[in-house]
Amino acid sequence: MDDRYGTDVLAAGWRDAGRKVVPEVPADPDLVVEVAADGYCGAVVAVRGGNVELEDRLGKVRLFPLGGGFLVDGEPVKLVAPKAAQPAGRLRTASGSFVAPQQRARVARASRILVEGRHDAELVEKVWGADLRVEGVVVEYLQGIDLLEDLLRDEPPSPERRYGVLVDHLVAGSKETRIAEQILRGPHGAHLRIVGHPHIDVWQCVRPEAVGIRAWPQVPRGIEWKTGVCRALGWPAEDQADIAHAWQRILGSVRTYRDLDPALLGRVEELIDFVTA
Repeated sequence: MDDRYGTDVLAAGWRDAGRKVVPEVPADPDLVVEVAADGYCGAVVAVRGGNVELEDRLGKVRLFPLGGGFLVDGEPVKLVAPKAAQPAGRLRTASGSFVAPQQRARVARASRILVEGRHDAELVEKVWGADLRVEGVVVEYLQGIDLLEDLLRDEPPSPERRYGVLVDHLVAGSKETRIAEQILRGPHGAHLRIVGHPHIDVWQCVRPEAVGIRAWPQVPRGIEWKTGVCRALGWPAEDQADIAHAWQRILGSVRTYRDLDPALLGRVEELIDFVTA
């Protein structure tokens, strides 16, 4: 005869009997999630500090704590931090180099790499940072090649202190090219290497597909380039905070050297070789 009252109500787990188990789902990049409380829908763009960042179709990003209260395909889920992938074989850095078996802190070299802006420095650090730390190479930013001559006068290079310089828009006939050629003909040219990419700004060195766009917009003359790009892509561009957020969005899309234009890759590798020779 069946027990119409079921099992012992005091047995372990009786409170959960009949309850639907809400599955845990890793908050992987690009996972589309709906917030149950207000219907906000967005794709996962980042997970940090116990929170998940969701970006809607208009480019607006909101922050939510990981856990319950989310829907995926209309079903309740608990978002959890994604597990780091376990790579097989030897580990590689973001630049594609093999990770040294035992990396030790190294005293910084006198030689260094100079870049034109903070965004350039952050991009180089993200992709080549591990390699540069092993070699003891410091990256500094100039805020413009126009200031290079003053720096060289105050801290001249030498055989023991080489400078590698990365320049934006280093193309025939540009202002940057004329300045670089003049400096290289001067007294410091023997211990100086100036290279550059053809793009107006280092933002364009990130491959468009990595950012999720078809191509970098063409910005008309007379419009500040970064502001014009943000407006063309439908991103906020009212103040410097909006531009900074746009850059973090672009930088966040870069994971390895494969996300960068080869026009930048070869030039940075050339500078690393030069200052570590």
